[in-house]
Order: sequence, then C-alpha cells, then structure tokens
Amino acid sequence: MNAIRVLPLDKEKLENRIGYSFKNKSLLTEALTHSSYVNEHKAEETERSCNERLEFLGDSVLSVIVSKYIFNEYKSRQEGDLTKIRAAVVCEKALAKYAKEIGLGDFLYLGNGEDKNNGRNRASITSDAFEALLGALYIDSGYDADRVSQFLLTFVKKEIDFIRTGESFVDYKTALQQIIQQANGEQLKYTVVDECGPDHDKVFTVEALLNSNVIGRGTGSSKRAAEQNAAKEALELFGSAEALE
Repeated sequence: MNAIRVLPLDKEKLENRIGYSFKNKSLLTEALTHSSYVNEHKAEETERSCNERLEFLGDSVLSVIVSKYIFNEYKSRQEGDLTKIRAAVVCEKALAKYAKEIGLGDFLYLGNGEDKNNGRNRASITSDAFEALLGALYIDSGYDADRVSQFLLTFVKKEIDFIRTGESFVDYKTALQQIIQQANGEQLKYTVVDECGPDHDKVFTVEALLNSNVIGRGTGSSKRAAEQNAAKEALELFGSAEALE
C-alpha cells in the first residue's frame, strides 16, 4: 500500500509531539522536506528548499548540547570515554530511533520514489530529518540552545541508560589487545565470516583470531559491534570479561 502524503495541516500533530509550536511555519516545512521532493517539484514549487542546510546546523547544535551534557554528567570520565558516549548517542542509528519515537517519518515530504521505497522508515533519511528539526527549532526559538536541550535530552538520557544496560560503553577490543600485547609475536585480527539481511538491516558475524586460531565469535548490526562481541567472548576465554563489566 502506498504511503499517504502528509498534509501541511497535519504538522500541528508533530508540534504537539515535540512540545513546541513554530512561530515560523516555513522553517518546520523546510526541516521536513527531503531533497527528493524538491527535485520532483522544481517546476511548481520553485521557492521550496530541502532540509540539508538545517541538517548541517542541527548536527552542530546536537554535538554541542550532547557534549555539554555528558561533560557535566560524567565528571570522572576521561576524554576517550566521553567521546565514546557522545558517538553512541549521536550516531545515525540513535538519531533514527529518536525520530521514530515522534513518528517523524510520517511527516516528511518525500519524492515518489523515496516514498515507495520505504523512505519514511529509512534511518539515513529520518536521522537527517531529526537533525534538521533540531536546526529549525534552534533558529525559531531565537537560537536558544536551552530550549533545544529540553527537547533533545529527553531522548539522549534514555539512550545513554539503554546503552549502559547493554554494556556498550565497554571497549572489549582494546582490553583484548592489551592482553595479547603482553606476549611477543602474538597476532590478533578480526574476520567477517558471515553477512546477512537487507542493506538497511544487516547482521554481521565476526571471528577474533589469535595466530589463525578462533578465540571468539560475535554478531552485531555493524562490523564494529560484531568485533566488540567477538572480543568479549575471547576475554571470557581468558577470564577477563567480568572485570570490565
């Protein structure tokens, strides 16, 4: 079944969801407009702009707000840990998750091709639109970062709690490498042994090899996540994983 194009009046529903009513409605329209829509409607809507410029601004606002929050919240963490936390909550996957919570995809202006190809649920599109929404909110609020923070940090705090529960802050690869380096001549590498699923939802399987011997195996939605899980299994073999948790 073809997706129903959202009417401009329906944007009020989005404003209710984000708890903010735009003074400049055209900013919200721009934030919701994908380049595919602009390309298909150049003739009839010559003044319509896509959301890429707002996405650029929103990306910077996102980084500053999140950096400030984790800097103040995790006073005992060093730069490396803070960087990992920030990366985990501002990545495409996390932003697409935030967008899904407010149903952002339902409000997007997409070209027919993107609409028919499930663009409203594609992480690369919805995550960019979420950043554009942040940029639009920042401008419309008079460049009030605190107002954007009220909206954004609701998602970020929940995501940090979720990630910590899932042990994603533990860098098992680095811990394993440090153990291996204690013995001269040992070589550690990671190899992808399986890859399945559609492009937007792949599952990778990786093996950790020590001198060509498999010491750990892990799966994940990215190669990096699969490598971390393989390293964790290897650390369990060495009896060192528990100390990191």
